Amino acid sequence: MPKFYAVLLATCLALPAHADWYLDNESSRLSFISTKAGNLSEVHRFLTLHGKVDGQGAARLRIELDSVSTGIPLRDERLRNLLFDVGTFPEAKVMAQLDLGLITDLAPGAQLELRLPIQVEIRGRKHGYMAELLATRLDDRRFQVVTLAPLVLHADEFGLGDGVEALRQAARLSTISLSVPVGAVMIFTAR
Repeated sequence: MPKFYAVLLATCLALPAHADWYLDNESSRLSFISTKAGNLSEVHRFLTLHGKVDGQGAARLRIELDSVSTGIPLRDERLRNLLFDVGTFPEAKVMAQLDLGLITDLAPGAQLELRLPIQVEIRGRKHGYMAELLATRLDDRRFQVVTLAPLVLHADEFGLGDGVEALRQAARLSTISLSVPVGAVMIFTAR
């Protein structure tokens, strides 16, 4: 009987290394900074994220663009309709390949800096970036990934230039920057 318990315990402890990891939306945050009128910057975020890292390290994040939150309902509506066109393009996506063993082998509380290529898709257009991330093993069933440096997206890379211009005109602003720094805090749980 003790051998059975030893095998069961070993199986339970090994589970997270081979399990799928799912994003904890409530504990995660994806924010971006917009700059208007030359020097006025504001922080906004998306409220609904879906993510998964499978056992082979394929990481996928889906951002519901309809969940954009700037603190001003009219601005949120303009972003949804004029910029993102959520009726046609409801989601943005981020894809990456992690060496999951590097993270799952960490002791709870240990951290690891990662530099890895990611691909971002907005409005059907994809663009690659190099992301600087910090992974922290929180406990046996959770890890956190945060951006060490903001990822700077450019609106024209995703065909958003016309949408930014429509926003500028609607808000009667002199300028809106086409460069948008993005930061993230993501917590994944093994299931």
